Amino acid sequence: MSTIKFIAKDLNDLNHIAKEILNVYCYNKIFALNGNMGAGKTTLTKAFCEQLKVVDTVNSPTFAIVNEYITEFGESVYHFDCYRLKSFKEFLDIGGEDYLYSNNYCFIEWPQIIEDNLPENYIKIDITTDEQNSTRIILTTKK
Repeated sequence: MSTIKFIAKDLNDLNHIAKEILNVYCYNKIFALNGNMGAGKTTLTKAFCEQLKVVDTVNSPTFAIVNEYITEFGESVYHFDCYRLKSFKEFLDIGGEDYLYSNNYCFIEWPQIIEDNLPENYIKIDITTDEQNSTRIILTTKK
C-alpha cells in the first residue's frame, strides 16, 4: 500500500495537485473521494475535470447520483455522489458497474457504501480541512 499527501492553501494549489495526481496515476481512472460535508470533494472533482478539459459545468450530483461530463475530446467523465444510496444494489440499479468498467474517469463522492465493490486499482482520496482553511489530501493505493 502506498500513500501520498498534499496540502492546498487555495484553488490554484488544487489545480496543480489535480494535475499532478492525474499525471502520477495516469493508468488509474477511478477515484473515491472521502471527506466530511464541505471538505472539498466537489471542488477537487472540479479541478480534476478542469485538467481533463471538461467542457460542461461541474456540479455535485447529489440528487441525480451521477453526472456525465464531456471533455473537449468527446470523452465521458462520470461524477458520482453516493451519499443518498442505501446499498450497493442501488448503485447497480443505476448502472454503476457499467460506469466503473467503462474505462472512463469516475470520481465518486461519499463512496463508503460501494467501496468494498470498487475495482482493485481505484485511488482512495481522503480530504480534510485544517484551522487555517488549508485542504489536506491523502491518496492511498493498494499497490
